[in-house]
Amino acid sequence: MMVLFKKKKSAATDCDCGGRCDANAESAAQAKGTQNEGAMVKVLGSGCKKCNELEANTKAALTQLGMDTTIDHVTDFGRIAAYGVMTTPALMVNGKVVSYGKVLKTDEVIKLLQRG
Repeated sequence: MMVLFKKKKSAATDCDCGGRCDANAESAAQAKGTQNEGAMVKVLGSGCKKCNELEANTKAALTQLGMDTTIDHVTDFGRIAAYGVMTTPALMVNGKVVSYGKVLKTDEVIKLLQRG
């Protein structure tokens, strides 16, 4: 019997993507540690125009809601992949990816933040 598709045995990936990403164990551990630390809102993206626009819209949404929350802008592609995100910009709220691949408008971010 010939095996064409063999599942890779990974030494230790603590990635929340369930093995769908190519992130190394170190990046996965960093992402996992970051998820448990302070910031509850993250923008995931390289720092391009669209990523920065999402960050600005998120800041505006937080201001409108009266929330004093720090936004963590993650630009390291290893960490982004460790979250299971392959299309940026992406937005995370409370450790969950709530949007990816598009720039949300301020009112859209408000709705996602209110859902929590």
